Amino acid sequence: MALSFLKKRASEENEMTFVDHLEALRWHIMRSLLAIIAGAIVMFVYIDWIFDNVITAPLQADFVTYIQLCNLSHWLGAGDALCLPPPKDVEMQTITFGSQFMSSITIAIAGGFIIAFPYIFWEIWKFIRPALTPKELKSTRGAIFWVSLFFFLGVAFGYFLLAPFTFSFLLNYTIGTKHLLVARPTLADYMENLIDIIIGSAIAFQLPVVSYVLTRIGLVTPRFLRTYRKYAYVAILVIAAIITPSPDWMSQMIVFLPLCALYEFSVVISSRVFKRQQERDQNWD
Repeated sequence: MALSFLKKRASEENEMTFVDHLEALRWHIMRSLLAIIAGAIVMFVYIDWIFDNVITAPLQADFVTYIQLCNLSHWLGAGDALCLPPPKDVEMQTITFGSQFMSSITIAIAGGFIIAFPYIFWEIWKFIRPALTPKELKSTRGAIFWVSLFFFLGVAFGYFLLAPFTFSFLLNYTIGTKHLLVARPTLADYMENLIDIIIGSAIAFQLPVVSYVLTRIGLVTPRFLRTYRKYAYVAILVIAAIITPSPDWMSQMIVFLPLCALYEFSVVISSRVFKRQQERDQNWD
């Protein structure tokens, strides 16, 4: 009753109270969760096919990355220099009664989140949009498309490039010469590493979008990005070490170099946005 009274008062005053904002946020979150659940149900229905052809694909010798890298190496005349050795005879194990079921749930939820991401961001955008000024709304035109695009680019980068390099190194690395040790990772450990790689890459690929938005609202300038470039590279190296579960320098460089390229791309975007804003301000004067 109190809530309905507040809503009535809000409509009379043509503005929302704090409680109304919480109520609106709750419904945005609920719809986002329903979208994730819907995607998770679809994933769970086809869990066997997804597990065989998507989840464990980076562990198989016929994975597209292993084949195409080797083909590229031969096309460049480099022999087998770029051929990535696939993991050998991987046999994962489960050590608890519910491991396989819980891993299925994890796969379904993670997949549901990735599938529903554009809708989730759209719900977030609907909640934030009323608080923006007309100038800010104009500055964020196409935000849903670009955020979703870079998110899926990050997912593809993590899945098709970073994950094969990581698992190839970790599963082919051996200690000693007598081969007394057999690598038999748990399914939960593999899933944790795979999800960290994919989601971490997807988040890291949002750097150009963040640069664009911060420049448009005046919090970042191209000069700032250039001045602190060396510190940004150190931060990117730390992020690369966090994203990649393997300690080898090659996997970290695979993350570090594209993120550096994204940073430089962000500088270019910031420069163009800043230049347009200056030209617009001069025309107004």
